[in-house]
Amino acid sequence: MAFSIEQYRLDGKVAVVTGAGGRGNSIGRAYAMGLAAAGAAVVVADLNLEGAMAVAEEIQAAGGQAAAVCVDITDPASVKAMADHAEATFGGVDILVNNAALMAELKSEQAVDISLDEWNRIMNVNVTGALNCVQAIVPLMRKRGGGKIVNQTSGGAFPATSIYGISKLSLLGLTTTLARQLGRENINVNAIAPGNVTSDAGKQLVPDDSPFYQFLQASVAMRVRGAPDELVGSLLLLCSQAGDWMTGQVLHVDGGWVIRP
Repeated sequence: MAFSIEQYRLDGKVAVVTGAGGRGNSIGRAYAMGLAAAGAAVVVADLNLEGAMAVAEEIQAAGGQAAAVCVDITDPASVKAMADHAEATFGGVDILVNNAALMAELKSEQAVDISLDEWNRIMNVNVTGALNCVQAIVPLMRKRGGGKIVNQTSGGAFPATSIYGISKLSLLGLTTTLARQLGRENINVNAIAPGNVTSDAGKQLVPDDSPFYQFLQASVAMRVRGAPDELVGSLLLLCSQAGDWMTGQVLHVDGGWVIRP
């Protein structure tokens, strides 16, 4: 098939984006808006229903299709209700973006000191939450003959030097495992690893005067920070026909923070 720019279009597709209605200037919002702009109907899912409704209304005001749903990704029943809502509203699901995660809320605790309750809380959201969503959504993708799953990992997983990094490295393991297991069912599973993003959460986690920001300034090949919208191009590649022959991959969108062959 000859390449066409239309391969990036998502008309007739249905996408679920978790963590899409949280802080106003967020990656999840940018993902939801970008998918809608490419033609997808978007289920804006978040624990914060008010925020999810605001993003859904923004999509609708721009002429797109969207529905808001409250979801707790650590609760399989809540996730199943999200999947059922997507199917009832739009007829199924073609795209799942596992974006919801704990990040800015986390303390900088040492692994040797962290309580098991806190460890389990982080893993339940950042890893098991993604698995819960996959288990609820994949049956809907099978009904439609395939689908695209994109997991949000992080440059902080390469290498992991924090509990957050460990959780994101674990999510990458889930990504490659699912890619191998679901590939013959026409379900692509990939990941995006953002660098330091100018989202509200990103600026809260890494302020300009932090030692880590100074480290990035000395080591990143290009710009230290990127806007949430600068991740959308990679997302559209992984969610569209243009990325049909990609699975089990992680795309680093970070200005050259993580450089590897």
